[in-house]
Amino acid sequence: MSDFPSGDVLQRSLEVSKVFTPTAPVDVKALFAGRHEQLRQVIDAVNQKGQHAIIFGERGVGKTSLANVLAEFLPYAGGRPAITPRINCDSSDTFESVFEKVFREISLVQQTGQGIGFNPAVSVPQQIDGRSLVDGKFTPDNVRRGLSIVSRFYIPIIILDEFDRLSDAVKHSVADTVKTLSDHGVDATIIMVGVADTVAELIKEHASVERAMVQVPMPRMSESEITEVITNGTQQLRLTITGTAQKAIRVLSQGLPHYTHLICLYSARKTIESGQTEIGIEAVEKAIEQAVRNAQQSILSAYHLATMSPRKDNLFSDVLLACALAPVDQMGYFAAQDIRKPIQDITGKDYQIPSFSQHLNEFSEEKRGPILKKIGTARRFRFRFINPLLQPFVVMQGCLAGKVTIS
Repeated sequence: MSDFPSGDVLQRSLEVSKVFTPTAPVDVKALFAGRHEQLRQVIDAVNQKGQHAIIFGERGVGKTSLANVLAEFLPYAGGRPAITPRINCDSSDTFESVFEKVFREISLVQQTGQGIGFNPAVSVPQQIDGRSLVDGKFTPDNVRRGLSIVSRFYIPIIILDEFDRLSDAVKHSVADTVKTLSDHGVDATIIMVGVADTVAELIKEHASVERAMVQVPMPRMSESEITEVITNGTQQLRLTITGTAQKAIRVLSQGLPHYTHLICLYSARKTIESGQTEIGIEAVEKAIEQAVRNAQQSILSAYHLATMSPRKDNLFSDVLLACALAPVDQMGYFAAQDIRKPIQDITGKDYQIPSFSQHLNEFSEEKRGPILKKIGTARRFRFRFINPLLQPFVVMQGCLAGKVTIS
């Protein structure tokens, strides 16, 4: 028997995808979770004239979500509201096209002295297109002049997402813009968001603007942050969740909010449609099946290429699963010795490193992807998944194969 009115079940089931959003960044403050330190760093940059920020990290760790909700955490300053035009950069962009897109997202409202009808003294709001604030071609100095005007009425926070896709020449011009804004004390902030391990990968000339730029690395989410995502969402849906189910979702997520949202979406919906109010491990297990079944073709193809072999007794799938479960450093890398215990847990055998070192090498070559990135020198190599979203998928495949127990 359902705990909800029968006519309400479908509506509640559909509402789940408004709370747990695996395919889109979070854009509502109420659903944003974790990242308190990173949020403080970015807001500190916004609150200080001449400071800008660069948010960097692996793909899928929540960089865009942080940028999306930033304005909601900012109080009015001197009666000025924050505006946060966010644009996606791409490889075809020039400096001019980047800031053309930025200023097209800006509009100012100015009160005019001309009224209407019987009360001509009443002021009338007039909207001004942001593009009109820049005279002629976009250059770092013209961008500075335009943002100086905007900052009289608003707190402009310009978000350049997918910054890593820009050419080095365009990145250099953006760095020049950051420097001129900082040197002139313009009360506007540029936030660059991109996939990279270090700032130097995004801006090679970063040393020249280091004084003006707050560096905000975004690591994978901690267990407490993943728990916050789960708790915030289930409370919004008026659901509870067992400790076992919550732990399973944390393990499956591997610190990536995309998979937290994905498993929570499927398990919460299954719970509601079953007439329950508490998410249990059974719902999570069903969610795993659905997540694997609905995985992107690129993920499925990469997994198949990495693990296929004519020999039935091959170790490729077991070694890859051990890689996905291995403890990692702050940058997400693991060493060959780190997978010895996971592979023993998976197979029940104590394999020595030479037994699977060739598998790691092949995972790092075109022959099987590459699926892993390899850095370092001989006997000191370290590895990391090139596509971070593949790692939780490998763990879920291990669950379905009975090689990993999450309950």
